Amino acid sequence: MAYLKRLAMPDFWPLEKKRNVLVVSPLPGPHAKRSCIPLQVVLRDMLHIADSAAEARKILKQGKVMVDRKVRKEVGFPVGLMDVVEIPDMKKTFRVIPVQKGVELAAINAGEAAQKICRIVGKSIVKGGDVQLHMHDGRNVLAGKAEQYKVGDSVMISLPEQKITKHYKMEKGAHVVVVGGKNRGKKGVIRDIRKRKTMLETSTVSIKAAADEIETLLDLVMAGEF
Repeated sequence: MAYLKRLAMPDFWPLEKKRNVLVVSPLPGPHAKRSCIPLQVVLRDMLHIADSAAEARKILKQGKVMVDRKVRKEVGFPVGLMDVVEIPDMKKTFRVIPVQKGVELAAINAGEAAQKICRIVGKSIVKGGDVQLHMHDGRNVLAGKAEQYKVGDSVMISLPEQKITKHYKMEKGAHVVVVGGKNRGKKGVIRDIRKRKTMLETSTVSIKAAADEIETLLDLVMAGEF
């Protein structure tokens, strides 16, 4: 088990930095270390299902926790954006959503737990000419010979089968949520997209939110139903 000094942990983890020296570190996996939370912290400090680290380890070793419909037993398994966390014995299900301070777990129903929105961060062609989509959570999804999917778009996939059920294009009029930066967690509709013209520029997007208009980087936005 790897550990991390609390002073170095992300600010959105719900822990006191000076109470103890160390905390379990997220394992290498589907999410970047600075944008995820280890399962032990999720169970003990966010959901308050466990009273201690030892109790959280026991719950996980018994296979009572699922992430994206798969049993996960590692205390450091990284939980991140749009992941589905289930505790079947307690009939509780949550989705990791972006908020201004980082991420939090929102309760969802059983039907919602069977699907997940993923942002396309890359594409490649595999043997046979099929298109493989690379998602923000590290998974790869085959999309047949379809070419309509673009980097920056999002798709709804079924869990755990990983079948694409919906396609959300990153375009004007699309419903989006900001997943990074100072506007993280805000939702709205795209008003305009300004693609970069040189390698020194960055693509930006204007979003009409509930109370104001947001200007942010295109890479910090996810399209879908939120």
